[in-house]
Amino acid sequence: MHALDKVDPYICPTQTQGSGIDCFLEAVPQTYTMCRHIKSIEIIEFGLAGAQEGVNGAKTEYCIDKHKILIVRPYQAALREAARSKEEVQGVRQLYDAWLDSLAKLTPGADETDEGYKQRVVRPYADFNERIKAIRALADVPAKAAPAAKKAPASKGKKTSP
Repeated sequence: MHALDKVDPYICPTQTQGSGIDCFLEAVPQTYTMCRHIKSIEIIEFGLAGAQEGVNGAKTEYCIDKHKILIVRPYQAALREAARSKEEVQGVRQLYDAWLDSLAKLTPGADETDEGYKQRVVRPYADFNERIKAIRALADVPAKAAPAAKKAPASKGKKTSP
């Protein structure tokens, strides 16, 4: 695992010294939450129907654009670190795609109720958590297998040397 250089602590508040994967996995729900909160403020300010009228949704749009840029470095680092496993790379990419899709769906639907909207925008967290657990499980498998493989030849070499 490599420490990720130049990570914005704003998107990886506890993983700035962690790996790219750790930062990326923290950044996905973190950045989604920030933009969801901004959209909530717009809804409080302008109402559910008015939250996208004119420039009313500009703060959320800016938040999404900003985080799409900020997450690039952790995402690319996560892909590099996951490169040893096709499944892990696929998991990272799918999480990124789910994150993008969730951000795009922060806009309230035309006929959506306030309660329906609130329930809908919290659903991505379960999806994120499930995907993050799967990625962590894939990342842990090679990490556990590698030290065991290194120890076995070293101990065999020591036993046969004397």
